[in-house]
Amino acid sequence: MTAESLPGAEPYRMRPSPGRALRATSDAIPPSGLVLLGILSVQVGAGLAKNLFTQLPPSAVVFLRIATSAVMLLAVVRPRVRGLSRRDLAVGVAFGLSLGLMNLSFYEALARLPIGITVAIEFIGPLTLAVVSSRRRLDLLWVALAAAGVILLAPWGGAGTASWVGIGCAALAGTCWAAYIVFSAATGARFPGASGLSFAMIVSTIVVAPIGVTAGGSDLLRPEILLIGAGVGLLSSVIPYSLELEALRRMPKRVFGILMSLEPAAAALVGLFVLHEVLQVREWAAIGCVVVASIGATRAGDG
Repeated sequence: MTAESLPGAEPYRMRPSPGRALRATSDAIPPSGLVLLGILSVQVGAGLAKNLFTQLPPSAVVFLRIATSAVMLLAVVRPRVRGLSRRDLAVGVAFGLSLGLMNLSFYEALARLPIGITVAIEFIGPLTLAVVSSRRRLDLLWVALAAAGVILLAPWGGAGTASWVGIGCAALAGTCWAAYIVFSAATGARFPGASGLSFAMIVSTIVVAPIGVTAGGSDLLRPEILLIGAGVGLLSSVIPYSLELEALRRMPKRVFGILMSLEPAAAALVGLFVLHEVLQVREWAAIGCVVVASIGATRAGDG
């Protein structure tokens, strides 16, 4: 999952470009291919993280993911806060808090739900934000369609593979994702370059650390755990950020948003082939509802 991306919205712009080798490779790939590779990277990263739940609690895995991503980002961009007002810093802190809470609630949902269902429910957050921002009557149809998808996912009478606690955590993750988008834009306008994102990553790491370190304990220091955590951070953040930014440089944002709408379906496929999570027909139908609603909201919002 890249929190910086949603249907119809521009992700937080990281100024540093990837290395020359990555740029040369990406130039040979169509921009649509870069977006799809980024989606695949995010979902494989989530699948890798979910496999860690057998050894670490979700909150500890979140700490590993955020901490390693922060270290990788800080190696490239240092936060610059000189000359910023208290209000500017408060916006940056809110950005970091929304990032940390979003990841905590997403991983808690992931521990209780198949990855495809988790991402589909979480996607309602940015979808709702996009719809509210556009204020078109037609968007009510997309909201209704997405709501129908969530209703189909709910474990009425104990049916299905979803749980109410997991659904609540995924919905909270979606709400935090919407807040993250709002604070991302505000932070980008107040902080120079990409220093706002690195500042937010530091805040997020500090917020998540007490929970994650307490839950993970000494297991967090095991070399194999650290290595997998670094892989999660690389797949979930560094690689998709780079691919998406390069794709946005070469394609319209509307097309980018439509392609990103495929993320719930991609998550379900990763869950099937990587995690062996078999969904019921109605659950696939529910994910389809969310995907169609996301594509519809993106197209309408651009028109």
